[in-house]
Amino acid sequence: MDAKNRTVVALSGASGAIYAKQLLDFLVTTPHQVAIVASEHARQIWDAEMGIPLTSYDRPIYDVRDFSVPFASGSNVWDACVVVPCSMGMLGRIANGLADDLIARCGDVFLKERRKLILVPRETPYTAIHLENMLKVTHAGAVVLPASPSWYGKPQTLEQLVDTVIARIVDHLGIPYTPLTKRWGG
Repeated sequence: MDAKNRTVVALSGASGAIYAKQLLDFLVTTPHQVAIVASEHARQIWDAEMGIPLTSYDRPIYDVRDFSVPFASGSNVWDACVVVPCSMGMLGRIANGLADDLIARCGDVFLKERRKLILVPRETPYTAIHLENMLKVTHAGAVVLPASPSWYGKPQTLEQLVDTVIARIVDHLGIPYTPLTKRWGG
């Protein structure tokens, strides 16, 4: 599998595990090689919100303390990293270069190597510090893609609503569009 098909999905300690689940459910249907990183808090939130084990995905799940994984180094080319959901603490650590765990290290590596980094915060309201950190990572090359679902497609289920955000993530990953959700004007 070539490098353009390798994606890290990182779960930080924010509510909104369904966004990671829906993204993983989609990515496992594609030829992408997917690696999963989950913080301890993310695993706890996943268990509380999803009711299925994160280990049910047939993909490697890496510990946030394991810096020996291939994508922790810029010399190993991975195409994209999506931090979903992205806590404001994680966004702040990435924005300020504090690579103190594997998720923050991935953010650091993907920014320094000019690779695709998508951060999906699920927080409201934003403080001035949050906004400044979002601006910092945007200037550094990341895409800040808040978990703000759209309603124009008239989603009927929670999953359909979440998929409006997943479709935007997939667009930014450059994966050929599949009908996850209705596009505006389409």
